[in-house]
Amino acid sequence: MLTRDEAWQLLVDWTPSERLRVHALGVEQVMADLAGRHGQDPALFALTGLLHDADYDRWPDEHPHRIVAWLEERGEARMARAVATHAHARTGVRPESLLERALVASDEVTGFVTACALVRPQRTEGLEPKSVRKKMKTPAFAAGVNREEVLEGFRLLSECVGGTEDEHFQRVIDVLHRHREALGLAP
Repeated sequence: MLTRDEAWQLLVDWTPSERLRVHALGVEQVMADLAGRHGQDPALFALTGLLHDADYDRWPDEHPHRIVAWLEERGEARMARAVATHAHARTGVRPESLLERALVASDEVTGFVTACALVRPQRTEGLEPKSVRKKMKTPAFAAGVNREEVLEGFRLLSECVGGTEDEHFQRVIDVLHRHREALGLAP
C-alpha cells in the first residue's frame, strides 16, 4: 500500500496552494475518523482523503484524471475509484462502496465547515450543526461549495451507516476541532 509519506510528497509536489493542502489534511482526518467508527481501514480512508484533489491545483481541467491514473499505476484501484467518484460529474463513476460514499460525504462538507469556522473568532470551539445549516442557506457564503453535493454525500453515507445530517455535521466539526492547530483553525 502507498505510504503516508509518499502520498504527502506527491501532494506537496502537485499542490502549490497551501489552502488546498490544508483542505486535503482536513479531509484526511475526517475520512480516518469515519473509517475508525465503522470498522474500516483508517489508512486507506485517510490516504484517499489526502490525495482526492492532488491534481486540482496544477491541472484543474484534468481533475481528477491525473491523480486517478497515478493511483491506478501504483495498484491502488480502490483509492483510484473513490477519487473518481468524488468528481462523478466529470468521470461518470458513481459512488457505491463505503469508501467512495465517505469521500463524497467528506470533501465539500469539510471545506464548508472550515469556512464556517474561519469567520468565527472562536473558530471550531462551540460551532454547532444549526449554525452550519444556517450558513448553508446563504448562497453567497463559501459560494464555491456545492450544497447539493454536501447533502447528497450525507444521503449516500447515511444509506450505509445511518445517522442524521446534524450527526454528520457534528462529527466533521469535532474532527476539525481535534486537529484545529494543524488545520489553522485555532483561535
